[in-house]
Amino acid sequence: MKHLLFAVVLMLIFSCKNRPKTEPFSQADYLKGLKTELKKEWPKNRTINLVFHGHSVPAGYFKTPVVNTLASYPYQLLRELKTVYPYAVINIINTSVGGENSESGARRFDEEVLVHKPDLLFIDYALNDRSLGLEKAGNAWQEMIKKALSHKIKVILLTPSPDQRVNLQDPANELGKHAAQINALAVKYGVGVADSYEVFRKIAVSGDTISNYMSQVNHPNEKGNLLIANEIMKFFN
Repeated sequence: MKHLLFAVVLMLIFSCKNRPKTEPFSQADYLKGLKTELKKEWPKNRTINLVFHGHSVPAGYFKTPVVNTLASYPYQLLRELKTVYPYAVINIINTSVGGENSESGARRFDEEVLVHKPDLLFIDYALNDRSLGLEKAGNAWQEMIKKALSHKIKVILLTPSPDQRVNLQDPANELGKHAAQINALAVKYGVGVADSYEVFRKIAVSGDTISNYMSQVNHPNEKGNLLIANEIMKFFN
């Protein structure tokens, strides 16, 4: 059916207030082979390439135009990884572009992402994909996922971090729809998902103020980026 994926997304969004918590597989097992590589000591170890492909948040934008690279979640993740894997040589490669959506990211994918031969690829475009709509965004994400898997690259998808103009407590909000689609894609293709959206949604539901985790309306601050990094770390612990 032509719009089968879209129908699945709508089912996930509206069937209940909270999206399904089941994972397509064990987070601890998905990167089993990569974690083995990260534990190797010299001279048996090698450089591990982690590639982050997305928009302004993984690129490190805080209060625009400031780019706080070392406080962005890719580098906070690196810091956390080095506490667990002290012998590993880990290369953080950031192919993210501020303001970009997934269609543009898909066009750059062969020449600017695959060329780096990632051991692990992160895709984070949902904040900017609202202008595309679910169907176009879903097609672009699937194109990138399928290309990565054809090269035997492990993939972790990221659901969106907040935009303070969006009510995260509304189960039918626009970011929530994209988050549901990303979770559905993770199940469909058997890849990982770091559900940043769910982390921030729980904060909003708890009564905490989302602005405490934001540097501007749509960019997390250091504290917010750490929440995202910690969600990714569940795959490495």
